[in-house]
Amino acid sequence: MSEKKKIAIVGGGVSAMTSAFYLTQTPNWQEKYDITVYQLGWRLGGKGASGRNPEYGNRIQEHGLHIWFGFYANAFKTIQEAYKLWDRPQDAPLATWEQAFKPHSFIVLQELINNKWESWPIEFPLIPGNPAIGNEEIDLWDIIRTAYYWLKQFISKFDDKVKDAKAISKNKTLNCRYDAPKSIFERITSELHQDIENWFDDLEDDIKTALDRIEEFFDKAPQKTKRQNQDHHHFLHYLLTKLKQWLDDEFNEILADNAEIRRLFIMADLGLTILIGMIEDGVLENGFNIINNYDYREWLIKHGANQTYTVDSAPVRGFYDLVFAYENGNFDKPNVEAGTIIRAMLRIALLYKGGVMWKMQAGMGDTIFSPFYEVLKKQGVKFEFFSQVDELIPDDDSITEIKITQQVALKPSLTEYSPLIPVNNLPCWPSHPNYEQLDPVQAQLLKQNNINLESFWSKWPEIYQQHFGTPLPTKTLIKGLDFDKVIFGASVASLKHICPKLLAKDEKLRLASEKIQAVATQAYQVWTNKTLTELGWKEMPEGQEPVMSGFTEPNDTWAAMNQLLIREDAWAAGIEAKNIAYFCSAQPVEFYPDKTDTDFPNRMYEKAKIGAINQLKHEIYWLWPEVSSSNEFDWDILLSKDPNLQNEARFNEQYWRSNIDPSERYVLSVKNSSQYRLNTDGTQFKNLYITGDWIKTGLNAGCVEAATMAGMQTSRAICGLPQKIVGESDFS
Repeated sequence: MSEKKKIAIVGGGVSAMTSAFYLTQTPNWQEKYDITVYQLGWRLGGKGASGRNPEYGNRIQEHGLHIWFGFYANAFKTIQEAYKLWDRPQDAPLATWEQAFKPHSFIVLQELINNKWESWPIEFPLIPGNPAIGNEEIDLWDIIRTAYYWLKQFISKFDDKVKDAKAISKNKTLNCRYDAPKSIFERITSELHQDIENWFDDLEDDIKTALDRIEEFFDKAPQKTKRQNQDHHHFLHYLLTKLKQWLDDEFNEILADNAEIRRLFIMADLGLTILIGMIEDGVLENGFNIINNYDYREWLIKHGANQTYTVDSAPVRGFYDLVFAYENGNFDKPNVEAGTIIRAMLRIALLYKGGVMWKMQAGMGDTIFSPFYEVLKKQGVKFEFFSQVDELIPDDDSITEIKITQQVALKPSLTEYSPLIPVNNLPCWPSHPNYEQLDPVQAQLLKQNNINLESFWSKWPEIYQQHFGTPLPTKTLIKGLDFDKVIFGASVASLKHICPKLLAKDEKLRLASEKIQAVATQAYQVWTNKTLTELGWKEMPEGQEPVMSGFTEPNDTWAAMNQLLIREDAWAAGIEAKNIAYFCSAQPVEFYPDKTDTDFPNRMYEKAKIGAINQLKHEIYWLWPEVSSSNEFDWDILLSKDPNLQNEARFNEQYWRSNIDPSERYVLSVKNSSQYRLNTDGTQFKNLYITGDWIKTGLNAGCVEAATMAGMQTSRAICGLPQKIVGESDFS
């Protein structure tokens, strides 16, 4: 039997943990592999890390807003398997994945109309099924068929709305038939009757109604020959363009005055434009990547989207906000690949199971990385916390050394760090290291100087040197002795810092590092002593609280996260939250200084705070009208343990952060960048496997699902499992 291979995993985010998870699911894996995770600081999670703050009732402090989409088949499959192996007592909190996730269907977009922000509520239907059981390869005719029924629904709703608008606006002539869906199809099919008979002999000649004709077309459309498919596309393209022209002609005059009609028009125009553009640009034959040379808005304009209402509409802005799609965080520079974002949009809308979203019922650290850690630890994976990986050293075709700084020492009686703490019978990650496990002198220095061991710009090396008279201890891992294979699980922005010698040798890896951009993000959380209803938000269908996007910059996204109230304790006697609000957005950063500029995090942290306070003072009244106005905010609604804190000072006891570190920045899909993504084993270094939502996955977008797919691909490249990863191709 061959000697087992030692695998060094750099980083502890979703991709790295997924890689380790599937490697340990192979039969007799411990006879084949010896796996060690090297993690900066005291916790796993990467961009998904969260912590519990014991000073404020063990409240949950996140990197940002984390909600899973219902099409995340790979991510749900993985975490469901992890929960089975976690095997918690049935009476314990989050004992099963069903307790850890709850479906969510209520989304709100914000529209700026006549200098007023108006809420656009959208409630998605619940679709039966387990989100782990899905197929992310989109069936071509499922797209067309489903989109058609959405359009049919939108257009049918015009009937009553147009009648109402006509009654209100008698001076306007509405040349619009009230049986709109049937009429437009009757008119089009009458023009094309002869062509339809020639092209589709298999369709019935006797057409009772045009609507029946189209629905039968969808049922029988898929054909075996290229010629027949082309004919279908020609017919469908003609049909869709005629329908789009009809929408523009009939409704343009009344869109400005009627919000409901305008919103229906925008959704119909957006859907038609996407379908028309997919046909015209050959997406149906070649996949979505073929249109990635366009920004999404550029592509919509190219294919005739209404520039007055659709191109900068709330649904379009909402998707840019969703993926932080702003170069350098500059909100005047939106940029996302058309193909990548449309692929994601269609998967979100067409392939979800349960709810279109799923909310975690605790922090992401508690819900995802606690089970990952405890399962992997039980399986025999080793974890080296406080291990700052400084550099990978290559020869021509492999990684030969890994240089590491040991950030802190444990107290002499310990040989291993235990990272988790119990909170209400749930294993959680603390918001700071477990100082009682560290060398007492070093722990005291860390606390006195408020050192963040996760920061790229940390003052800790300087303070350590000043106190002990020597640099922080380092070690070098050697190929063949300490490792055989390396899984690089850090983000793409870390490449130039950790892998400069690799970039100098590997042109493809260098281009990936340069072309695949990442953006800083910012977030804040507030805890209030009033309920969401008492703040003034009224719209909550069937008790579902809002997840909102497209609001003011910065912090364009908001979610009520009150499902977490039962996971947190009172801050003090009589000081208990009734509402938790999460906000986030991209953060503008034009230049990242050298790591010697240790004040840079403080400056960005202060900017994030200023943006949050400004939103509460001057903009939140659009959402919370009972506690605010255009120039006033009732600061007393914010929880505070200190009775002396008044007005804005009460914000000091809330939570905010600036995610500027290379490992924390969100991976973008700017136009023309997907072509530079590499496979997990796509570098010239034979023992290196890159992983993360920045590699080529088939989804190619910054999200948990892409990160999970990357980790699965890494495991498959090493051991052959898992064999099936859904969503690696566009169409089935």
